[in-house]
Amino acid sequence: MKTFNIEVQRVKAMSNGNGLVEAQIDALVLPSSTPEGKAPSTCLSMSEETARVLLLLLKGQLAEVDKRKGRSQR
Repeated sequence: MKTFNIEVQRVKAMSNGNGLVEAQIDALVLPSSTPEGKAPSTCLSMSEETARVLLLLLKGQLAEVDKRKGRSQR
């Protein structure tokens, strides 16, 4: 498995449809090596400010998804 270090620098826009929430972002993506004895994984990092923006945008997208669902599907 290939592993990467992904640094989110800016969230540009978000949309949802067909069961997916998609984000347009500016990110720095670099390959990473996995230390021996650890499971391979990709690391996603961002500043606190970017994390707060992402959280607010995700809440908004999920609210839109919930509006389209019937009450019994929530």
